[in-house]
Amino acid sequence: MDFRIIKTVISREYSTRVKKKSFLVTTFVVPILFAAFIVGVTYIMGNTKQRKQDVAVVDQSGIVFSHLENTDRLTFADYSLSDPDSLKADLDAIGKDVLVVISPLDTVSKSVSVSAYSAKPLGVEFTSGLAGKVDKAVEEYRVRQYGIDNLSKIMEEVRSDVKINEYTLGEDGKESVSESGIYMIVSMLLGIIIWMFIVMFGGQVMSSVIEEKNSRVVEVLISSVKAVDLMFGKIIGVALVALTQFMLWIVLSVVLVSVAGAFIGQDMLKDISSNPQMMAQTMGVSPEQLSALNLGQAGGSVAVDLSAGDSASAITASSPAAAGDSALASASADSLSAAAPAEQDDLSVIIGTLANIPWTRLIISFLLYFLLGYLLYASLYAAIGSAVENEGDAQQLQMPVTIPLMIAYFIILMAFQNPDSQLAVWGSLIPFTSPIVMLARIPYGVPMWQLVLSFALLLLTFIACAWASAKIYKAGILLFGKKTTFKDLWKWLKMK
Repeated sequence: MDFRIIKTVISREYSTRVKKKSFLVTTFVVPILFAAFIVGVTYIMGNTKQRKQDVAVVDQSGIVFSHLENTDRLTFADYSLSDPDSLKADLDAIGKDVLVVISPLDTVSKSVSVSAYSAKPLGVEFTSGLAGKVDKAVEEYRVRQYGIDNLSKIMEEVRSDVKINEYTLGEDGKESVSESGIYMIVSMLLGIIIWMFIVMFGGQVMSSVIEEKNSRVVEVLISSVKAVDLMFGKIIGVALVALTQFMLWIVLSVVLVSVAGAFIGQDMLKDISSNPQMMAQTMGVSPEQLSALNLGQAGGSVAVDLSAGDSASAITASSPAAAGDSALASASADSLSAAAPAEQDDLSVIIGTLANIPWTRLIISFLLYFLLGYLLYASLYAAIGSAVENEGDAQQLQMPVTIPLMIAYFIILMAFQNPDSQLAVWGSLIPFTSPIVMLARIPYGVPMWQLVLSFALLLLTFIACAWASAKIYKAGILLFGKKTTFKDLWKWLKMK
């Protein structure tokens, strides 16, 4: 390879692409659309009021309706004395949106069944919220059947809300706060960046090769430049264009979102963050689901808050035989409270987790995987582009290239559940998936030998694929009038 010629090809590819109107339009339009989307969604969610639903309830069990409390979005009306079939036919006439029919109480299973009828499909929020209220009513009914005084109060006192604080132990025995959710977000963000970069700009390499081949410009270029030099110059040139565009997107998006945030004011954002119902609406979840999203509840060391005195007295009242154990329970609770670490607030957990991430290793790994992963797939895309005359013909040849990328994306979703599983480990070692999967594992801690082996395999695979792609590029770039098959690619690889 002649690096002087490759440098000239890179310069030509870069200057040609950045001067195109399509580059300028996408560079400036995408950040504007992104900022408009973020601001628009925030504004709409913060100012849009959900339509109120009126619900008619036929409670044939007699135990549920008292648990159905009216809210800003739901109003329940008791129609237990009415015929459900008549209500179905006259739902609009009585001004109700939904009819909920609760079956008579089954004395054997001590439960009920619920049916909901409406003109339009009901959302998940409505059905999950209703199911929770019915479950609570059935639970209270079952508790009352035991005939134990104050059993409901005892059950409330016995029920606990255990929060789990995670700590990572270093080689020196030092404890560092950690949170799996933060690791997952960082890993997914980096993995998606590489995945998008490879798919978007690897495809641009293929499109560029096809475009020059169809315009016959390549015939002029090949007369003075070797096919291999042209291929690598094009790959690197597109990479530099992509990096330029990517950095401009990030900078412009941050600036536009910041300006828009200042323009619409911080009061609305504060209102959203301070209002659980509005926050849930913005995030697309129910208030019950939002309340369950607590950063301090992912696996690790347990910090238990035991109300020993209350629990012991409740147990003693209901079971005198347990009185002898109350002192022991109280002593155990005191010792646990002394041994348990102080509960961390969410902000401290986030900051501590981010500080615990091996940023130096992660950034270096990201840059290396970013570079080698792009070069590996871009060389394959360039070979495919040289073998076809239009992008329609490239679909068949693209499948073996795109399938590993899809597999890698699904593996990282599983790697968050168990980053040391065999699937995650092998996915981080196999060169065609390692640029994406390994980044999902690094925040959780990866042995150095696996990291080195993964880099080495990726580098060797890139060299082998670059050599094979160069042979295909050299043979296919001047081929016209024939649809290329995998058999043709194999024949070109065997050519000397």
